[in-house]
Amino acid sequence: MNAQRLRGLIRKEALQILRDPSSIAIAFVMPFFLLLLFGYGVSLDARHVPIALVTSQVTAQTSAFFGGFRRSPYFQPRTYADLGAARRALMRGDVDGIVWLRSDFTRRVVRGATAPVAVIVNGVNANNARIIEGYVQGVWGSWLAAQARERGAPLAVPVDVRSRVWFNPALRSHDYLVPGLIAVIMTLIGALLTALVVAREWERGTMEALMASPATMAEILVGKLIPYFFLGMGGMALTVVMAMAVFAVPLVGSLWLLFLCAALFLLTALGMGLLISTIARNQFVAGMIALVTTYLPAFILSGFIFDIHSMPWPIRILTHIIAARYFVSTLQTLFLAGDVWPVIGRNMAALALIAMFFLVLVARISRKRLD
Repeated sequence: MNAQRLRGLIRKEALQILRDPSSIAIAFVMPFFLLLLFGYGVSLDARHVPIALVTSQVTAQTSAFFGGFRRSPYFQPRTYADLGAARRALMRGDVDGIVWLRSDFTRRVVRGATAPVAVIVNGVNANNARIIEGYVQGVWGSWLAAQARERGAPLAVPVDVRSRVWFNPALRSHDYLVPGLIAVIMTLIGALLTALVVAREWERGTMEALMASPATMAEILVGKLIPYFFLGMGGMALTVVMAMAVFAVPLVGSLWLLFLCAALFLLTALGMGLLISTIARNQFVAGMIALVTTYLPAFILSGFIFDIHSMPWPIRILTHIIAARYFVSTLQTLFLAGDVWPVIGRNMAALALIAMFFLVLVARISRKRLD
């Protein structure tokens, strides 16, 4: 590999990046808008849930119980006088759940007897239904504790549960999702940077000039890889800054370790893009292949949204060849837990192997020929 020719190829690619705004748009503008779109659009938190509160008798006890729902940031309560009206509202989709207190609720509470509370939840969205059920139980538990304090007696609970949340004590889904979003976005960006740009050179005929030059195929590949590697790292830096500044995601781990893992992952994504460019010499075809083979697997099979352990065993085996799986786990660990080396070291080794596989494969199948 000739150093002078390599410097010339790197300079040529750098000038092409500066003269062609599409590469800069892919590296900086696209991740900016994608992170804003998915960061604000994708959320596992249920807030301001419309819920129907039904009671036929308004008393101090029912008002105190319903007051917990009105003070909660998770509910947007609506009061109904009878269960039939609340059911019709649930059927229309006006509310997502019903809390019904029977007419003898106050009498049972005053006598110290069991006072049942009926909770009806719309189960079309099972995940949202489970979240609503948990929020209702939280309001119910707070009301029981308040009633016990008013009577001056301890709350009679057979088991005293004391919860402690590690790594994400605020239980904000953004703190969990945004690091995964960075991995998904950088998967698409890294593959597009090399796939579309090389395909564009084939379409414009400039690749023929490179093939006719004295430069070897290894020099051409490295000359293309280095500028887009630094361009992709710039896009990665932008997404990290946005995650911390816009979405207030804490970075507990080391910044240098974060970018070291990002460099390994970006080499994998760029290698996939180079492989796509050797198969498809048309920008539209290259874009479609990059979307199907990089973005969709990263979104579905990386553990970003769907838990890998709950997938069928053939799909779980398939996820081991998805590079985004290891980068998502690494980012979530670095952002929320810190430098946990048993997790990070294993993921870095997997990313290094996958990156080596794609780069070696590209080097073996690439030839200086036009057919």
